[in-house]
Amino acid sequence: MCKLRFVALYLISIFLILLNQNLGRSIYEWVFYDAFFYILMPLTAAYLLGFKPHELGFKIGRKEGYIWALVLFILSFPISLYASRLESFETYYPIFTYTSPGDFLFKEILIGVIMFAHEAFYRGILLFPLAKKNEWLGIIAQNIPYTLVHIGKPPLEIPYSFIAGIVFAKIDLKSESFLPSFLLHWIGSAVFDLLIVLQ
Repeated sequence: MCKLRFVALYLISIFLILLNQNLGRSIYEWVFYDAFFYILMPLTAAYLLGFKPHELGFKIGRKEGYIWALVLFILSFPISLYASRLESFETYYPIFTYTSPGDFLFKEILIGVIMFAHEAFYRGILLFPLAKKNEWLGIIAQNIPYTLVHIGKPPLEIPYSFIAGIVFAKIDLKSESFLPSFLLHWIGSAVFDLLIVLQ
């Protein structure tokens, strides 16, 4: 019965990813659909299957994960600086249009909501239940769909997202929360957009 819960949650979650892929994609629709399909629906399914939010990484967690997130942000900054000068990234990012610095900031906050939904889903709902039984099974199970959703972005993002997905998962498992990877992902993304804009 216990294994069936994990399998059911995983299959329902993958189904929700597929449902979400072809829906509207203005930034506002993106925020709404990601909050719905990556947080609300999977959390409802998890609750019905007997999982509690804290078992899925929905808590502050231990500071160790946050320290690692800060170290990785500092170490990855030179990579971001280099990538921001590549044409494939310059033409793709930022993924929204903006009319002023205030509009840019507001849309980066909306991107933060999207990042929160993604990290809650991949590094929370998909990772923690499986990793509790088998750490590497949990890491790979969340990382394959996470990497696949990067198809269509600049080509270098696919191998980078695969590596990042493993690193993020390890950090979050140390922290017992997905919040460190959320902060790392969001702040890294916002800084990257800023580097592109300021060129």
